[in-house]
Amino acid sequence: MTQGNVGDRVIVESERTGRSAREGEIIEVLATGELTHFRVRWNDGHESTVFPGPGTISIIPKGTRVGLP
Repeated sequence: MTQGNVGDRVIVESERTGRSAREGEIIEVLATGELTHFRVRWNDGHESTVFPGPGTISIIPKGTRVGLP
């Protein structure tokens, strides 16, 4: 089960060779539990509903620094 909160960052790796990962921000938690899903605003400005499966998405908690300082 994937946990996430509003403001957390999400990274979804591409299943296609040569395509980069998609990154976005959780803007709404629509449901939790077995049918967890989120409304995500992607870095390109588009929004979509994401139903994360095991191992398909990385969630970085709000306020966590990623990368080099």
